[in-house]
Amino acid sequence: MSILRNFLESVRTGGIEVVDLTAPLSDRTPILQLPEPFGNTIPFRLEEISHYDDRGPAWYWNDIHTGEHTGTHFDAPVHWVTSRDGQDVSQVPVQRLLAPAAMLDFAAEASKDPDFLLQVEHVQEWERVNGPLPEGGWLLYRTGWDARSDSAADFLNEGHSPGISVECARWLAQEAPILGVGVETVGTDAGAAHSFDPAFPCHSFLLGAGKYGLTQLRNLDKLPPTGSVVVAPPLPIVGGSGSPVRVLALVER
Repeated sequence: MSILRNFLESVRTGGIEVVDLTAPLSDRTPILQLPEPFGNTIPFRLEEISHYDDRGPAWYWNDIHTGEHTGTHFDAPVHWVTSRDGQDVSQVPVQRLLAPAAMLDFAAEASKDPDFLLQVEHVQEWERVNGPLPEGGWLLYRTGWDARSDSAADFLNEGHSPGISVECARWLAQEAPILGVGVETVGTDAGAAHSFDPAFPCHSFLLGAGKYGLTQLRNLDKLPPTGSVVVAPPLPIVGGSGSPVRVLALVER
């Protein structure tokens, strides 16, 4: 128990900072827009049940209407056809919901080119400077895109948003020791990834390899390149392909 007491004392005194990487969830949250004939998720919506009134004089509560992949959310392997028999979101081992993280910062490059793609050589150069990617950890990919999240038009940007190249997605899925990738954009793939070969390579390769995705993250600029721990527990939706998630990072100061 002394380990847990020391941990909580460090959180209380600021020795460990808790950084919220989650975007607020509301009816203004940007959502992915697919062209016809594809189906689309619904926007987030609260439906009031009672609010200290004759429907419930002492309590306030709501029904929530949302999709699994709305706002900051967790992609489970079964989300993609390449892992149709893979884990649903309720089957993700709880030990994997706390994991070390590497933060790769390419905000400067993405500010100059909204279609910027992370390449294998970018990751390898990061490793040369910072050491290897963490075994069983997250690769968090900063592009500065969270600065656009107050405007759905700017955030979606008519399909122009940064992502990961086909070759890099394949390499991260097949050769890197990570358990998944986290991004600031609406999905783990680039805005133009529908035109890649294969289309949507992050989804195809990473989820196909039994790895995970985190999307619409914020505050990655508050994390060091190495040493942080990510806590990302989705709702255990039985049969679910994903879930909104409150993502926290623990940073030793």
